[in-house]
Amino acid sequence: MLERSAPSRIVNVSSGGMYTQKLRADDLQTEEGVFDGPTVYARTKRAEVILTEMWAQRLAGTGVTAHAMHPGWADTAGVRSSLPRFYRVTRPLLRSPGQGADTIVWLGAAAEPAEASGGFWHDRRRRPTHLLPGTRETEVDRRRLWAECVALSSPPSN
Repeated sequence: MLERSAPSRIVNVSSGGMYTQKLRADDLQTEEGVFDGPTVYARTKRAEVILTEMWAQRLAGTGVTAHAMHPGWADTAGVRSSLPRFYRVTRPLLRSPGQGADTIVWLGAAAEPAEASGGFWHDRRRRPTHLLPGTRETEVDRRRLWAECVALSSPPSN
């Protein structure tokens, strides 16, 4: 549908939390170890950024662009309830939800993001996807992530 509707765009809302985690392609469902909500969230957002890059590669030349973005830390119910200590400390610095949405809207409508695909954006600027050592995934991890997502999203065979 996206290809038939081209030019079209995919905009995934990720999180700067993804910088802290490596993809766990061997445990995407977090079935091993102790469950820690913020860690799982960050791993999920890391996977989302990787999938966005992979969609961009697969959709190259079709008129469909794919980008991921970090809205910045905004004063939302999600931040208040899931990261209460973080919220208390950073509350004076948090953005409004509208400020957080700015780059989402820009990615969906502006000319610049349509010129290339696969970027990770924050405040309308392309950003790196890895900042900390040990967070880079391997090509094997990427292929495993894709295969697992296909398996998880495929209808069951009868």
